[in-house]
Amino acid sequence: MARSLKKLVTGVILDLDGTLLNTDGIVSDILKVHLLKYGKQWDGRKAHRIVGKSPMEAAAAVVEDYELPLSPEEFLSEINPIFSEQWCKIKAQPGANRLINHLRGHGVPLALASNSPRENVETKISFRGGWKECFSVIIGGDEVTNGKPSPEIFLEAARRLNIDPSSCLVIEDSLPGVTAGKAAGMHVVAVPSVPKQSHLYTLADEVINSLLDLQLEKWSLPAFQDWIEGTLPIKPWHIGGPVIKGFGRGSKVLGIPTANLSTEGYSNLLSEHPSGVYFGWAGLPTRGVFKMVMSIGWNPYFNNSEKTIEPWLLHGFNEDFYGEELHLVIVGYIRPEANFPSLKCLEAKIHEDREIAERALELPQYLKYKNDPYLTSPSLRDNFN
Repeated sequence: MARSLKKLVTGVILDLDGTLLNTDGIVSDILKVHLLKYGKQWDGRKAHRIVGKSPMEAAAAVVEDYELPLSPEEFLSEINPIFSEQWCKIKAQPGANRLINHLRGHGVPLALASNSPRENVETKISFRGGWKECFSVIIGGDEVTNGKPSPEIFLEAARRLNIDPSSCLVIEDSLPGVTAGKAAGMHVVAVPSVPKQSHLYTLADEVINSLLDLQLEKWSLPAFQDWIEGTLPIKPWHIGGPVIKGFGRGSKVLGIPTANLSTEGYSNLLSEHPSGVYFGWAGLPTRGVFKMVMSIGWNPYFNNSEKTIEPWLLHGFNEDFYGEELHLVIVGYIRPEANFPSLKCLEAKIHEDREIAERALELPQYLKYKNDPYLTSPSLRDNFN
C-alpha cells in the first residue's frame, strides 16, 4: 500500500515574528502613533507590505507608502528604540508554546530563522521562558548575505542542523518566508498573519489558519495528543459586554439564536486569538449560566468586513437577549473558521459544532469552569482579564 504521508521530515525550521510571536499588533500600535508625527494615518490594509521583511526593507516600504520626508535609515533609527521598549510586551501566538514544547519533547531538531537581526531575535525570545534552549540553531537576518525571500537563511539552518533541506519542514507566516522555504527545496506550511490573505499563499504545501490547526502527522512527525473528543483545551479567557444584537446576522437566515457582542475595546483580544470556533460557558446575570459555542472571525459566508464575536447559547436557549450583559468564559477550541459552498453546509457544520461543545462541556476538565464567579458577576470591569 502506498504511503499517504509526505516525505519523511526530520527537522523543523520556524520563523519568529508573526509565526511564533504576535508582533503585528505591536508594530501597528507603534506606527499608528509615530506616523502622526508626520501628519499620516497608519492604514492596516498596507500591513502586508512589511510582513516578513527585514527591518530596513519594512522601513523603506513605510517611507515610500506614506511619502515620509526622511530616508529609510533615518526612519529606522527613530522607531528602533521604541520597538526595543516594547519587545517585552509581545505575546506568543496561540499554539506556539504547545508546538515548541511538543517538538522538543519528541527530540525533533528545531531551528529558528528570522529576517530580524540576531540581537533582536535573542532579545525577543529572552522574554519567553525556555524557548532559547529548545532551538539547536538560531539565525538572524544579519548573519546571511540575503534575507528572505532568498533561500539562503533556510539552507544555512539546514546545514547547521546537519539535515538535508528536502527533509526540513518550514513554518512561516509571510509570503517572503514561504517563497524562501520553497526555493530551498523544503516543505512549507503557511500560517498567514495578515487577515484574508490565504489565497495568495499558493506556493505553500499547506495553508492553515493558526498553529492550533497544525497536524504534524501529515509530515510524518509525532502527532499532538491533547485533543479531547474533537476539542482542544486552551488557557481559559474571559470576555463580555452588552449584547448588541439579540440574534446574530445569520440567525434569521439559519434559525439559530446566535448573538453579537460589541467588539469595542477588544481590538487586542481579537488580534491575539485566531478566527475560529470556540466554546465554553455563558452567564446572563439575570438568567443563569449556559453552555455556549462561539465564533470569532469574519464569517466569510456573509462576507463581514470586520472581525466579530458571535456566541450561541445552548441548552435549548432561544430567547432574545438584546441589550443584556453577557459574560463568557472560553475554555476550548473546535476548528478554524471556514467558508462553505452553501447555506445548508454552513448550517450543518454549526449544528455539528454545537453537538461537540455540548458533549465536551460535560467533561470534568471543562465542567469545572461553570462555577467561575465571572459568569454571574454584576460588574465586568472588576473581573475582566
